[in-house]
Amino acid sequence: MGFLTEHPGLLTTVQDGGRYGYESFGMSPSGPMDVRAFRTANILVGNPVGESALEATMMGPALYFETDGFLAITGADMAPLLNGRPCPMDQAVAVRAGDRLALGMARTGCRSYIAFAGGLDIPEVMGSRSTALQNRIGGWYGRRLAAGDRIGFRGGRGELRLPRIAPTLPPAEGERVVRVIMGPQEDCFTREGIETFLSQPYTVSREFDRMGCRLEGAAIAQKSDGNIISDGMVTGAIQVPTSGQPIIMLAERQTVGGYAKIAAVISADLSVVGQCRAGDILRFQAVSLAEAHRLWRGFVQELEDLRSRLERSAKAAYRVVVEGNVYQIEVERQD
Repeated sequence: MGFLTEHPGLLTTVQDGGRYGYESFGMSPSGPMDVRAFRTANILVGNPVGESALEATMMGPALYFETDGFLAITGADMAPLLNGRPCPMDQAVAVRAGDRLALGMARTGCRSYIAFAGGLDIPEVMGSRSTALQNRIGGWYGRRLAAGDRIGFRGGRGELRLPRIAPTLPPAEGERVVRVIMGPQEDCFTREGIETFLSQPYTVSREFDRMGCRLEGAAIAQKSDGNIISDGMVTGAIQVPTSGQPIIMLAERQTVGGYAKIAAVISADLSVVGQCRAGDILRFQAVSLAEAHRLWRGFVQELEDLRSRLERSAKAAYRVVVEGNVYQIEVERQD
């Protein structure tokens, strides 16, 4: 099996790399809000970067393990406890049947990720195991986890080389700079409006969920009322309605929109937005498409370098069962 959900937390869902190819039918891609933390967690337990994992928002779940396995927790610090003792983040941890993992309120950031070696035993819907709350499909019956839910591990591992530790990023403090590509409706805004967008701070409002993040700040002046003929939407698109207050469209965004889009957050910076909470301050910085591509390639390479380093780890861990007793054994590697 896998684990029993004793307490679901505030909003815990199953996510994977996302559901693509169905936007023409109104299906958003879903997937993780913090791609960096999500991929790092999967790398730590030896999974492909897009494997299914749990995303917890603001307050994490309590899980009872019914089988042995390995897990890794990344992202927001929710003070995880394993059997009542602090559980390290940003590294692979062995768990045994009968263990209990509990995450509390986020002390930093907004979203934590719990990845399990082998992924979660959940059927794919339209090629993905991601939960799409707005569409009520995927994940665990298209909804957030609830107490009593049992989810199995799809491909548990009996061996994982340890230690497997990722660098812990310092928590973001103060204003956060988010890089954007301008357009596609940049010409709908006055020169003063564009200057406002790129020079003024914006506060994350309480209207912030997996669909989008409404910001509050100086109104962005437009040449008309901000309405356009509805056209396609991308994750990270920044719509500006008639009020002049920008909205960043996120993982479960609608697939089309009828407000002018002044810019789009680059893929490498979407994780910054995904870890924001109400009251945080954002500033926008315009970059070229070529620079956005360079930053994304650097992001991907950084994670590939992490995987390569972990695979060269000097120890191997094994779970050995002798007459019903389980032993964890570490063997020094000699290359």
